[in-house]
Amino acid sequence: MDATAQPSTIVLIGTDAGLLSAVAASAGASNAATVVVIAETIEQACKRAEIETAAAVVVDIDPKRRESLIALRGIVMRTFGRAPVIVLADAFDDALVRWFLQIRVSDFLRKPVEPKEILKACIRALKATSSLPDDGSQILSFLSPAGGVGTTTLAIEPAMLLRRNGPKDADATVLLDLDFQNGACADYLDLEPRLDLDEIGPHPERLDLQLLEVMFSRHPSGLSVLAAKGRPAERPALDASVVIRLLDLISARFDNVIIDMPRAWDSWTDQVLLGSDRVFVVTDMTVPGLRLARRLAGALAQQLPDVKPRVIVNRFEQQLLFGTGLRRTDVERALDGYLEGTVSNNYKVVREAIDRGLPLDGVKAGSNVSADLKKIVLGQAAAEKTHAA
Repeated sequence: MDATAQPSTIVLIGTDAGLLSAVAASAGASNAATVVVIAETIEQACKRAEIETAAAVVVDIDPKRRESLIALRGIVMRTFGRAPVIVLADAFDDALVRWFLQIRVSDFLRKPVEPKEILKACIRALKATSSLPDDGSQILSFLSPAGGVGTTTLAIEPAMLLRRNGPKDADATVLLDLDFQNGACADYLDLEPRLDLDEIGPHPERLDLQLLEVMFSRHPSGLSVLAAKGRPAERPALDASVVIRLLDLISARFDNVIIDMPRAWDSWTDQVLLGSDRVFVVTDMTVPGLRLARRLAGALAQQLPDVKPRVIVNRFEQQLLFGTGLRRTDVERALDGYLEGTVSNNYKVVREAIDRGLPLDGVKAGSNVSADLKKIVLGQAAAEKTHAA
């Protein structure tokens, strides 16, 4: 960002003066943006000129008032395509959440909420429009076109890596298993899955950070894991609004969110992928695996133009010059520009880590699998710096 550029402006609208002032103070302390506080009801403020020049708008509303909802829709229409709108309210029911999604509200947070969480929601929304510099937070999603290619392993290890790379005592990284039917993240880490779908599914309005805190599983490494007990004989019918609300709460709570996606497409899959900073399609080094990955990546790019899928080829083995197997040039040609990187085949280390519920470095420090994933997740230069440290 140009040092001479003016800071982005966030407009805060509402009658909760204490909360809005605290958000303004939080923004001032971080130098993230300038803040304009309009201490009025949304009905009074919806025509204010400040909204026209805002980079983001935060509104505190009473969802029981029809006039407030009409004014909110008017603000969204005034700012659509230019500035995100974040809503604060005391409670949401399922119908209200769906309506927020329909009118294209960027985010919605349930009160009481910490001022820094409101600011983080603004930064995430602004980051998508390049109005603010990257705050370092990210959502990484891993999915695959076929089973048995190591997607869960390749989701767990980057989560462990980002956890180790952060401050020692910071609880800033979470692994989210969204495969409610056959999820295995908790099993791989020898943890008890604690996400209660029976509790949050029928009552999405009850879902808040306080309830969510009791549903996290904690790995000895310090990694937080949110996973439900698998239901292989049934497919949980979870409304899209519940999953989106879940992801909103988690992304407000954590700096790094790693998602293990299910293979089956659901009503909420598109929204989760659109909300991700990076989407990785995982496959193995076989001809069918490469073809399936290429088809999935191409379909994602066509169906969701804002998603830039990249393919990770797992269990990669470098062939000798006169060998008969696939070479890297074959892999690159088959993936037609979608290749992000390759992860070495080290079955012994990976299997021992899974059986013992450990990260790969807990079995063998500096393994080739860990090194390959560091290059993909952190980038070449950062991975080399981390390895040296």
